[in-house]
Amino acid sequence: MTVLNEDLLARIRSRAAGYDRDNAFFAEDLAELRTAGYLESRPLLDVARDQRLLAAHAPATALGINMHLVVVGIARVLRERGDHSLDWIADEADAGELFAFGNSEAGNDQVMFDSRTVASPQADGSYLFTGTKIFTSLSPAWTRLAIFGRDDSDAAGPKLVHGVLTRDTPGHSAVGDWNPLGMRATQSFTTVLDGARVPASRLTRVLPVGPVADPYIFGLFADFLLLISSVYAGIADRALELAASNVTGRTSLKSGKAYSHDPDIRWQLADAAIALDSLAPQIEGLARDVDGLVDHGASWFRLLVGAKTRSVDVARSVVETAIRVSGGSAYSADTELSRLYRDALAGLFHPSDPESAHGTVATSLLGPVVG
Repeated sequence: MTVLNEDLLARIRSRAAGYDRDNAFFAEDLAELRTAGYLESRPLLDVARDQRLLAAHAPATALGINMHLVVVGIARVLRERGDHSLDWIADEADAGELFAFGNSEAGNDQVMFDSRTVASPQADGSYLFTGTKIFTSLSPAWTRLAIFGRDDSDAAGPKLVHGVLTRDTPGHSAVGDWNPLGMRATQSFTTVLDGARVPASRLTRVLPVGPVADPYIFGLFADFLLLISSVYAGIADRALELAASNVTGRTSLKSGKAYSHDPDIRWQLADAAIALDSLAPQIEGLARDVDGLVDHGASWFRLLVGAKTRSVDVARSVVETAIRVSGGSAYSADTELSRLYRDALAGLFHPSDPESAHGTVATSLLGPVVG
């Protein structure tokens, strides 16, 4: 069940262009979404549908809030599978805490399976984290930051330590400038960790380095990839809507008819719609399977990265088509289609990137590369 309504969505859309222009955080959107109950734990299918709808009105707001929803979603996935170790995350979210992700690292093509951040164990069971995280969405507002790092102190082998940092803990700072091409309202600053302490009570997982079959990792990938997919599907929804309106309102000097009657434009928009229509069954079917505890076994990661890759590719293609059929006015930097185009490009940089995704699918089909 959705917690969004037309009036709320209209207000959120009305602010999106200003946030983008001013390179400002979506503070007003966040306040209204919190009041509406949008930050609370809900079934993945409901969240995916809402994220698609929200992204059609304000892509950067949807992408930013996505990070909170993923952390809360991991706790939900574990609880539904009988693991209550992270119920405190859902409790804190319901109490109004805002979660963010501090996982991405420059040059770390292992993503969640290794880390450049040092996790130093302490005698009391806590860990001190030292390293640099990039693209920390919600930087101005998070109160809880999910992080991870590598512990090389054990002779038995390195470990990856996951935990949740509180904002009032010393040893973290946001640095640099945030002036990206698109998704500007996310305010995803770089975060420097300098001996930031996470107590034992706030550790979420300790896992071996490398791919591992653990419900925590499954929950992270399932929620992140499907909610990211939903955001880019929402961008495509809005682009197609604008394109249809634009071609209906433009008249051809040659024919004297609206461009909506031009057979080439009709074909282009129909082709875009056919591609876009394929996303809902894929995204919603997988989200329903996560909620329903369906076991796809080793195929899960193939299915999830495939959904994300296809959603991003379709979104970029649909936005480009929308700009093409809308004419030269859409090339102006202050049009909504121009902003959607810039926002859609951000999908190229979210894990899993196209190379990683294709590697995952190829391994599923053909087995690992030998030699």
